[in-house]
Amino acid sequence: MNNPGSFLENVALRWLKAKGLKVVAKNYLSRVGKIDIIMLDDDTLCFIEVKYRRSQDFDETDLNIPASEQQKITQTALSFVSRQHKYLNYPRRFDALLIEPGIDDPYDINWIKHVFSAEIY
Repeated sequence: MNNPGSFLENVALRWLKAKGLKVVAKNYLSRVGKIDIIMLDDDTLCFIEVKYRRSQDFDETDLNIPASEQQKITQTALSFVSRQHKYLNYPRRFDALLIEPGIDDPYDINWIKHVFSAEIY
């Protein structure tokens, strides 16, 4: 696997599309940071961080996105909506998708909606 991060982001993208979300952007970069995936969940603009663990031993700390990373994601989300004016008035949500090796399937995926809150205008 040349780029495991990219491969797993594609796994996440396919999984979320199967759940009915629509792709807006992938690997959106700003001066401050990167957002793995941006999608629409009905009329909600979702900024999604993809995390992978090599084992099935997730604990509560795996669900946390450090405050410094939250700030970078929030500022990057603000950069995105300020450049993509059609999304200015959409409700926004910050999610995480946790991927780990599966037992019966290649991957177990856990989607945490509202992993953190942030006001962006």
